[in-house]
Amino acid sequence: MSANQSPAGKQPTATYDSAFLRACRREPVPHTPVWFMRQAGRSLPEYLKAREGIPMLESCMRPELVAEITLQPVRRHGVDAAVYFSDIVVPLKAIGIDLDIKPGVGPVVADPIRTRADLARLRELTPEDVAYVTEAFGLLTRELGATPLIGFAGAPFTLASYLVEGGPSRNHEHTKALMYGDPQLWADLLDRLADITAAFLRVQIEAGASAVQLFDSWVGALSPADYRRSVLPASRKVFEAVSEYGVPRVHFGVGTGELLGLLGEAGADVVGVDWRVPLDEAARRVGPGKALQGNLDPAVLFAGREAVEAKTREILDAAAGLEGHVFNLGHGVLPTTDPDALTRLVEYVHTQTAR
Repeated sequence: MSANQSPAGKQPTATYDSAFLRACRREPVPHTPVWFMRQAGRSLPEYLKAREGIPMLESCMRPELVAEITLQPVRRHGVDAAVYFSDIVVPLKAIGIDLDIKPGVGPVVADPIRTRADLARLRELTPEDVAYVTEAFGLLTRELGATPLIGFAGAPFTLASYLVEGGPSRNHEHTKALMYGDPQLWADLLDRLADITAAFLRVQIEAGASAVQLFDSWVGALSPADYRRSVLPASRKVFEAVSEYGVPRVHFGVGTGELLGLLGEAGADVVGVDWRVPLDEAARRVGPGKALQGNLDPAVLFAGREAVEAKTREILDAAAGLEGHVFNLGHGVLPTTDPDALTRLVEYVHTQTAR
């Protein structure tokens, strides 16, 4: 039984009535739930200590270490959900793509994928490829109890951009050249990545994820017309592939103000909003029937307590009329963020929104 369903005659899971899952289902909540993208990471001294001397990709494949890192912000901040510690390129590494995450750079692919022959390197992902994920989820769900655990994956467009560019890119010139120059190869590439992504999410859900988030970090580089034609079918395929489980599906991208309606159209139950669009305007663009997640600018956390609370109050006021709202940042926690600022922010949102 999924964390989002309570079929007749069955007892709901421990996480079913959590504030986070209730908000995702657009139901009344005791307070606005809070979690932060990249809440498990470099902003925490305990994270730096736990990962000392361990490369990023290797750390994602050690179940006990993954469990410890995932739990750290739950213990410290009192957030309403844990997010599984991993990286969006993990499933690509698991199927044999030669890549590494280089400090200060990000994912770097040794041999970029740019021809039809290269597609053969993207084989099917099986649960056995990521057995360490299943093991880590087992450790986490036992420890978390009633606190939901969010699984995640990179969306097909963002994975494709890393594979085609060979690493992070400002302009995505190789990616767009392939998308515009060989639309059939592009469609086949994204379709293959949609299958891999869906398989990775299914492993997480079957291991105990209460919700899943699809990160499309780079899709804000596209126009709405390009997104609809060249990306939406693959993202929709991912969401449809996990719809049978009934867990909330969150979709988030950076710089996607012009794409918010399309992100919801792809099949998300919750649409993540970055800090560039107020939540009330985002709700208008997304339309009814979706919860929203967001959207404090991560840089605001460096401005001092009064400024943080003032900006947070603006967001809570803009969210007052929403069907469902999950408080989050408009992107990930920045590495040099004061952890105490995050703890105070959680407490402030909980206090201000207590019903």
